[in-house]
Amino acid sequence: MSSPDETETTVRGLSRRPVEIATAIILIALAGVVLYDSYGRGAGWDGGPQNGFFPARVGWIFLAASLFILFQSFRSENTVFVTWEQLKQVTRVLGPLVLFVVLIQPLGLYVASSIFILVFMGVVATSRWWSIALTAILVPVICFWVFELQFRVPLPKGPLEAALGY
Repeated sequence: MSSPDETETTVRGLSRRPVEIATAIILIALAGVVLYDSYGRGAGWDGGPQNGFFPARVGWIFLAASLFILFQSFRSENTVFVTWEQLKQVTRVLGPLVLFVVLIQPLGLYVASSIFILVFMGVVATSRWWSIALTAILVPVICFWVFELQFRVPLPKGPLEAALGY
């Protein structure tokens, strides 16, 4: 009989090396954007720091760290970064979040929040339908009362708030 250490189990998923390489490339591109913008604004010292002086220094540090990540990704062991089952769980959370962000502009923050709560609790949670509906109504209404009426912080509004006079 073999022990658990001797039994080889195959875990399938997204490998670590491609994820690290992709992340490093994205970060290198972002560092390039920071450096391009910084030098476009002036990154020198002319009687004092120009607008892009400090961002350029941060951009160079960011670029160095990103290149280090890229270098290390080729040297690291290529293990499983995330299993397909774990990635499926992330997608279940990310999907409603992307929907929420997309709906803020056309519908306003409060209606988008209500839809987000409905979809998220419907997909991820195992709550009863009435508790999902109650939460989807009460949370945005309370947030509206707190931010718009009490603190007078204007947040993105849509057609519903316009129809109600806000």
